[in-house]
Amino acid sequence: MTRPIRHTLPPDALDDTDRAIINQLQDGFPITEHPFAEAAQTLSIGEADLIERIRRLRDIGAITRFGPFYDAAAMGGAFCLCAMEVPAEKFDDVTTLVNAHPEVAHNYERNHRLNMWFVLATETPDGIRRCARRIEKETGLRVLLFPKEHEFFIGFRVQA
Repeated sequence: MTRPIRHTLPPDALDDTDRAIINQLQDGFPITEHPFAEAAQTLSIGEADLIERIRRLRDIGAITRFGPFYDAAAMGGAFCLCAMEVPAEKFDDVTTLVNAHPEVAHNYERNHRLNMWFVLATETPDGIRRCARRIEKETGLRVLLFPKEHEFFIGFRVQA
């Protein structure tokens, strides 16, 4: 498996409506019976158009995901930042093994001795160690755990 290469989008990849969607939906999504219809109305477009545009924004890489972020700890679960030192020649194979776990929220390659970083999200706090040990057994590599000590809300927004 080859890692996807990210490219900067050409200047004309997003139109004004795409930019409005990105800017508006970062601040929340309606929790109603018909959320896409309500969000589309505030953007002055149709519901089907909004859904298709979000799909296209994902397909072209303008956004990497569209969905909620849950507070796992508030629901009795846990999050943990993890790191591994993965030999370059095994990186793609290890990525495939790690990402096959539904507990892996996201995974990043870094230019560092600890070159693979990912987040585990589990239903219970002890699920973190169990999943990390499964990954170690499958890969033959150590998983370092960096549990959250403090919660920070930075309100990060990107203006499109």
